[in-house]
Amino acid sequence: MTRPRFAFLDASHSDANTPRNFRRELDADLSEFDVTEGNLPAHFDYDGVVVTGSSSSVYWDDEWIQDLVSWVADADERGLPILGVCFGHQVVAEALGGTVADMGDFELGYSHISRTDDDELLSGISEDFLVFTSHGDVVTDLPPGATLLAENEYGVHAFRRNHAFGVQFHPEYDMQTAEKIARSKDFLPDEQIQSVLDGITAENFDAACEAKRLFDNFVAYVESVRAEAVESAA
Repeated sequence: MTRPRFAFLDASHSDANTPRNFRRELDADLSEFDVTEGNLPAHFDYDGVVVTGSSSSVYWDDEWIQDLVSWVADADERGLPILGVCFGHQVVAEALGGTVADMGDFELGYSHISRTDDDELLSGISEDFLVFTSHGDVVTDLPPGATLLAENEYGVHAFRRNHAFGVQFHPEYDMQTAEKIARSKDFLPDEQIQSVLDGITAENFDAACEAKRLFDNFVAYVESVRAEAVESAA
């Protein structure tokens, strides 16, 4: 069977690190769309969907954000497997009927996350694991019928409803991206930024690589959904 084909919805405002990181981690063919320019797929003929992070907030009035949320809601109604990361996680939550808000704080740097469910998306990942985080918004209410998969003191870090998944953290980041993101948060105190930069070490990165397994898990899940659809149609 051919590799799965994903609609890759890039909300990063043309940050070259974003597609580079996801291309490396996803064993799938990616049809890439710059959604910040209003570019969305004209159809839903994909095996899965991936929505990236962004410097924007889901609750802003920007037309491209509203269109993106609507498209993801339609994809979910059609039963397409969806994975949202950071902003993408919040888009999925909003599209499925959850809520997102400014948490009045900012989580930045390597953080510990605790699993709350044995869902297949996080299969093979430790009960408590390390990841890189960068967000000031948080899912405050899960979509109706969703299951919480992981959390920490800042709130929801992963959830699932049917074929749709969201993770607040950034499993795709390499050390180069983590450093660039940290240095870009100039609205935070200098000492906080420096502390985050000091924590971007080979040791922490190696530990955080454990969470990259979720990409293989998602691809495997998409392949299983596709195989079931083929079998049902036969």
